[in-house]
Amino acid sequence: MTLATPAGHLWRPYTQMRHAAAPLEAVATHGTRIRLADGRELVDGIASWWTAVHGYNHPHIAGAVAEQLARMPHVMFGGLTHAPAEALARRLAALLPGDLDHVFLSDSGSVAVEVALKMAAQMWINRGVSGRTKVLAFRGGYHGDTMGAMSVCDPEEGMHRRFGAYLPSQIFCDLPRGAAETAALDAALAAYRDTLAAVIVEPLVQGAGGMRTHPPEVLATIAGLARRHGLPLIADEIFTGFGRTGTLFACEQAGIVPDILCLSKALTGGTMALAATVARTEVFAAFWSEDPAAALMHGPTFMANPLACAAANASLDLFETEPRLSQARAIAERLAAGLAPLRRVPGVADVRVLGAIGAVQFARAPDLAVLKAELLARGVWVRPFGDIVYLTPALTIDAADLDRLIEAVAGVVTELAPGST
Repeated sequence: MTLATPAGHLWRPYTQMRHAAAPLEAVATHGTRIRLADGRELVDGIASWWTAVHGYNHPHIAGAVAEQLARMPHVMFGGLTHAPAEALARRLAALLPGDLDHVFLSDSGSVAVEVALKMAAQMWINRGVSGRTKVLAFRGGYHGDTMGAMSVCDPEEGMHRRFGAYLPSQIFCDLPRGAAETAALDAALAAYRDTLAAVIVEPLVQGAGGMRTHPPEVLATIAGLARRHGLPLIADEIFTGFGRTGTLFACEQAGIVPDILCLSKALTGGTMALAATVARTEVFAAFWSEDPAAALMHGPTFMANPLACAAANASLDLFETEPRLSQARAIAERLAAGLAPLRRVPGVADVRVLGAIGAVQFARAPDLAVLKAELLARGVWVRPFGDIVYLTPALTIDAADLDRLIEAVAGVVTELAPGST
């Protein structure tokens, strides 16, 4: 049986291939622009799924990768080590709060979450505690596309609800935004305490679940309740890490130190795949044993890839030498001012800005194909999903390109919001 598809042999992400429009062919990138094969140049409003925080083709990162490529592009990490990974682990431990000192390097955000879940579960096993087989997660959350990560995503509204029968059963609560939700979370933690291995949360903003933000006080409440019930807290900072919320890590704004923290996306400045799962000393200590079976039995083939580690180290150099956090705060001010008028547009339910994240939520989902086409016609690359159109540009974006993005979103929302005239 032969099926003709717009992309030939390629199977596209999150795409119904039967009726999908042909994808656009990108041929080059620079700064905050994507050049297409047909000659068009688009302002990228989402930094390639939030990864390219320094913009595309930054010469410092490119130079570091080229130098590493000439020396050693890859070597297995089982029984061997190398300077780029050693330096990266040391630098991450120094940057992260508290005693988040033990860095496990993998190759994607979903895997970073899988490793975190595995760490939490095996921590209890190594301590001789049985029955800790579940995780408490929050409605509206998203943590990845692999099976364990899918199990802690929103079970009803998320993109993975079709897989419910295949996934481990977890415990879900609403974020504790008020007294009632806080009491419900406290009660759930008490009721399931002996079966829970950990609590997992996206600090300050639930990204792919709908760009839903919450104040630092909510995160602090979650951390406090997890601590009260003796449960490790996993902070999924895959989206929020490296300046996206206005601080280097979102957890800083709540003054908390999670027990396990996940990083990826912007870790390499958007150049290649790399992820880190970082544990506090108390978690790591549960694996420190004379028993070989107590070791963390996980090891992706390309973990700690030297090229990716070199890119990550170069990206950290840029956070040290260039004003990324002040740039993020400047973007926040411009997004807030530019998107605020959309609150008055009929058919708009909410406008949210947090750091270098701006989101407009429709009262009901628009025609996404039409919305995407209109944004492209305005020369911008923005990928709305569900009932959200959002901007997460490179932190290096200049004022003119940012204004162009804001104007494009404002124009399209005003024209196409369901309920607008």
